[in-house]
Amino acid sequence: SLASARDRIAAALPSQCAVCRGWQGERICAECSARFVRPAPRCLRCAIEVPEGVALCGGCVLHPPPFERCIAAVGHAYPWNSLVAAMKFRDGLDLVGPLAGRLLAAVREAQAPPVQLIVPTPLATARLAERGYNQAWELARWLGARLELPARADLLLRLRDTPHQLGLSLEEREANVRGAFAADPLQASALRGRAIAIVDDVMTTGATLSEIARSLRLAGASSVQAWVLARTPKP
Repeated sequence: SLASARDRIAAALPSQCAVCRGWQGERICAECSARFVRPAPRCLRCAIEVPEGVALCGGCVLHPPPFERCIAAVGHAYPWNSLVAAMKFRDGLDLVGPLAGRLLAAVREAQAPPVQLIVPTPLATARLAERGYNQAWELARWLGARLELPARADLLLRLRDTPHQLGLSLEEREANVRGAFAADPLQASALRGRAIAIVDDVMTTGATLSEIARSLRLAGASSVQAWVLARTPKP
């Protein structure tokens, strides 16, 4: 087909690395990936960095989130924070594959319990109209194709648009998203009894992912994981 021929031609052409700007065959070159992908021990439950040998952070011991596992590909630091922002705010759809590839590697390395379904964090209607795409859905469907899992963007409803979370405390973030999501009642059978992974680009406090996980559990999901591209340090 024309699309597959175009993809083959594009793959054969040199590409400028989004980090070092060197010309080679990948959007994020192997040298930059090796340099900036820093393995770090992370809490199994919320993916915050923890000391070596620690499975759960103190926060998750005291107040476990409603998802059983969180997998993060990278820390939200240079260059990943800039790359995520480019993908998210500057039409950087060419970065979806390279960034989702980092998340795919993290999911495979984590050896977490298998999931049966992938869902993206729904984007607010106004932001979707402004941006033209949901970056979480772009990541989710890329992962679904490689993992041979169904990825669905029609199972979760965003009941109301919420103000930006930037600069809000954990308590303010939780209040901001409380009741903002629900499973589509017409699609309940697709969620009931399923092990589900929620995909998002950045996790800060986990308030949004926790609210979505609660909605999925109320709809009958058997278990919920969170898969995020970048995890911020403790806010």
